[in-house]
Amino acid sequence: MKHDISPIFLRLKHIIGDYKVTPPIPAIIPISKTTWWDGVKKGKYPKPFKIGSNTTVWRSDEIQELVDNLCNYNNN
Repeated sequence: MKHDISPIFLRLKHIIGDYKVTPPIPAIIPISKTTWWDGVKKGKYPKPFKIGSNTTVWRSDEIQELVDNLCNYNNN
């Protein structure tokens, strides 16, 4: 299923969630930071973009595609 969205940049806390902040940020993909970075390193998850010395982001359309693929994989 394709979604008609305009891509935005997501930081890691928006992808894996951050329940320590107020208000809490729910996870799109509920995994640990270590698991996420391991998946990026292995090519399982999208490559990030470095937009500042301390700022790493991912394109929202690539994260949506990842979620769609994970859902399709689990349904087959």
